[in-house]
Amino acid sequence: MSGVTTITIGPKAEEIRLDKWFLAKYPGLTFGRLQKLLRKGEVRVDGKRVKDAKFILKPGHALRIPPLDKEKTHSKPQIDRDRVSAEDAEMIQACVLHKDDHVIILNKPAGLAVQGGSNTTRHVDGMLGALKYDTGERPRLVHRIDKDTSGILVLARSQKVARFLTAAFRDKDVRKAYWAIVIGIPEQDEGRIELPLLKLPSPNGERVVVDDVEGKRAVTEFKVIEKVGRRAAWLEMEPITGRTHQLRVHMKAIETPIMGDGKYGGSEAFLSGAQIASQLHLHARAVRFAHPAGGNFEITAPLPQHMKDTWDYLGLDERLAPEAFSDDA
Repeated sequence: MSGVTTITIGPKAEEIRLDKWFLAKYPGLTFGRLQKLLRKGEVRVDGKRVKDAKFILKPGHALRIPPLDKEKTHSKPQIDRDRVSAEDAEMIQACVLHKDDHVIILNKPAGLAVQGGSNTTRHVDGMLGALKYDTGERPRLVHRIDKDTSGILVLARSQKVARFLTAAFRDKDVRKAYWAIVIGIPEQDEGRIELPLLKLPSPNGERVVVDDVEGKRAVTEFKVIEKVGRRAAWLEMEPITGRTHQLRVHMKAIETPIMGDGKYGGSEAFLSGAQIASQLHLHARAVRFAHPAGGNFEITAPLPQHMKDTWDYLGLDERLAPEAFSDDA
């Protein structure tokens, strides 16, 4: 066959699965296409047919490669069309801020639930089939953020990475920074809120309250970035614990509810007479964690449009904000 090449795996190369090797060298090669090549005997190792895509390539192996020029470029993500509509696939792919061999980082839109529940049929978990890309593997959720909160959502691209990241979130080894506009001005420019929270059932979904007796430990650190007179303030918050609705309940507890949070702040969560969207103004702005491949990884997510509009309306400039986690040693 013309165009066939044979390469020898170098003596210093690490052992690697055959499918992983091909997907690294030929990003446009789908897993299904590779399986077909194996069945037809077009891929061989040391002159012998290889039937299993999980075959381990080792130093010294001679690998026969058929013509694959068209597969050298990146292909579009593989879409699980049985579960993901074309419209949802396009939307969730547009949310990708970062992708590497281990993780995918999304900038989740406000109003989109992370997982399904009663009366919730459209959610991130149901769209993950559109984020398989060249691995053919559906990414995994390792944490959640509220439906009405926008911003960073971390996905693991393999079961091994999912275990690694789930442990990091559980052990509080992940730092998260949120931006919000609150109604009113906190008494201190920066502080720490330690109020235990209890989750209660409610006809309108779960509701969280401060409860000193049965509540679970909940800690939030915050600092004021900029004030809007005495009517509102732009805050950066870092949840030290990860309780449901923690930031929303803690902000209400110190009498500065998050703008647009009618559930916990009621009418006090809105600026009367202001031409501002009634949506929740809470955004998962930045995250830092130890990357599975080594070193620290940090990323920030741009504000959603309704919050950008509010920043403009209130005369705030997000470029003036200090870097997240600037206090890290």
